[in-house]
Parts: sequence; C-alpha cells; structure tokens
Amino acid sequence: MAQISFSRRVRRTPFSEGVEAAGVKAYTVYNRMLLPTVFESVEYDYRHLKDHVQVWDVAVERQVELRGPDAGRLMQMLTPRDLRGVLPGRCAYVPIVDETGGMLNDPVAVKLAEDRWWISIADSDLLFWVKGVAQGYRLDVLVDEPDVSPLAVQGPKAEELMVRVFGDTIRDVRFFRFGMFEFEGRQLAVARSGYSKQGGFEIYVEGSDLGMPLWNRLFEAGEDLQVRAGCPNLIERIESGLLSYGNDMTDDNTPHECGLGRFCDTATAIGCVGRDALLRVAKEGPVQQIRPISIEGEIPACDRVWPIYGNGKRVGQVTSAAWSPDFETNVAIGMVKMTHWDPGTTIEVETQDGMRLARVEETFWN
Repeated sequence: MAQISFSRRVRRTPFSEGVEAAGVKAYTVYNRMLLPTVFESVEYDYRHLKDHVQVWDVAVERQVELRGPDAGRLMQMLTPRDLRGVLPGRCAYVPIVDETGGMLNDPVAVKLAEDRWWISIADSDLLFWVKGVAQGYRLDVLVDEPDVSPLAVQGPKAEELMVRVFGDTIRDVRFFRFGMFEFEGRQLAVARSGYSKQGGFEIYVEGSDLGMPLWNRLFEAGEDLQVRAGCPNLIERIESGLLSYGNDMTDDNTPHECGLGRFCDTATAIGCVGRDALLRVAKEGPVQQIRPISIEGEIPACDRVWPIYGNGKRVGQVTSAAWSPDFETNVAIGMVKMTHWDPGTTIEVETQDGMRLARVEETFWN
C-alpha cells in the first residue's frame, strides 16, 4: 500500500501528537492538513462511537473569519439561506454557492458578533472565493484564516465528559448554539454540533498551544467513560445521510440536488450572489437528487464513482458506500435522476467488482 509522504505542504495539527500516540492507522489529506480516518478499524471505530465517547482531531475544518462592518453583508452574499434571524451565539448550516448556484461548500457558520463570523469549512479553497467576493464588491471587511482548530467530542457519553472538563453549565448549550467556556485562563467557543448523529460538541480551540493540553485533559477526565481517539466514521455518516463535499457533491450540483433545499430561502436571501440562478432552479425543480440506497451482496471499497443503471440506461452514480453492521446491509449515498429516485425503485450499481442489485430507500438509516 502506498503511503503519503509528509511535508510542510501537508500540515500537522495542534492535536497530531495525541493522534499518533493513540495509534492512528490511516489519514487522508483535507484542506492541506492531516485528517485521521481509521484507528482500530472502520467497523470497530463505528461501534465504539455509537456506544461510548470519542475525541476527534478535526482541525482540518479550517475557519474563514469575516470581521468588520460588512461581515454580515458578506456572509449573506455567500449563501441562499436567510441569516437575518441568526443571532450571536448561534450556528447555522449554510450551503455556499457561486454565481451559477453551484455548491462551493457546506459549512457551519458561527456568529460570534454582529461584525464577526467564522465559517467552518469542508475541504475546498473557499477562503479565496470569499476574499474575491469581498474585494470585488469593495466591502469593509477583513477575510482571513485565524489560528482556530476544532476538536470534536462525539458519542452518547460526550456530554458527561464535557461536564467534567468545562462544568455543568455545558448542559445548557442547545443544538447548534454555542457558549464561551474557560480553559487554562482562556475563553473557547463550544458548540453542540458535530459530524455525527451520535450527539456531542465541537470546541473551537483558539491558539495552537492549547491543543495538546486540552486533548490530554479530555482523556484524563474520560478514562472511566472508555474515551478513545476517533474520527468521522464512514459507516455512521452514510447511515446518517451526512454528505461529504467534494465526494457526494461538487460545484456541479445545486443545493436542491443535494437535498438541501430546506436551507435555501432564495426569495428572501437578498444579496446572495447565486440567487437569480437558484430562483430558476427552485421554480423548475431538480432533475436529479441525493438519495439513500441499499446495495445487495459484497461490495469493494467505494473509492471511485459507481454508475447507477435503470432499464439499461445510466441514471445516476453512487459516491459513498459501506457495510452497516447495525442495519445488516450495504448503505450508500447516490445522486439519482428523477425517473428512478422514488423509494422502492430497483436499480443496478456498477462497482469495480461487477454489477450489484440495489434499491432506493425512503430515508437514511440513522
């Protein structure tokens, strides 16, 4: 198996020392940084995540900071979601689109103040797009990448672990809200959010020097909770319908094709650069859309696009797939044409090991 050659072009994170000590077995490169993908095995990590609590190095979720009088205006220009009701202390899942309505990213936006936002991005060069929009419209705003590295605590025992480190008031943080909590004399934003459906928090660690002290404190506090190092889990995210930008969707897709239409208030999101294009899409409706799919038989690793066929014609593609131990089937995410996207429709998926029978499902599994 070929290995990644590390260099300064592929950055370590403030938590890499802890990740290595925990026995990481595989990485991917994400926003030019190291993202762990496996510790024991994908299935072992999956079971542990669902039963206990894990600490995830997700420093790869780099922040794009907007700061200045026009920060709010710029934030609204980036997304078709109407942000007028988002108050400081809240987070919002925001599809970000270009002038054609194509998806550029699907981050969480964190509103720190009326004139300050963090955009916690998926894997892309979104910073350059945001800088371009700000400069092109001559906005009074500073756009930069701050020294902020998220650390996630995920799993059913996450709240108990966080209480031990940050105090009982952490229980008062509601979903997609955040509060400021003290650690070693500094205030950190802590949100009830994360890239799993198992419950948990994301700590926005401002200052790389705090990385390992916080990592070590979480592990010391959670020893009896069976805390382990973990990472976003392929099986769990597919079961949950959590999309991966650059994999399940790209700038060729609109939010409506990605099943994200509920996050688009196109009629009222005045100023969004892709608004006119999305108004047309919303009126006409998508001709293809993300769907949950179950696949029969044994499947190889889904490390490439798998074409979907119906009645001998190509009708879509599978972009993520894995065996689910809990649901005892191969779960998958696919983009399917409207002729074949109804639940219960039988289709065929062409893997590198041959054709497999499959079915479009009603909902995701988790």
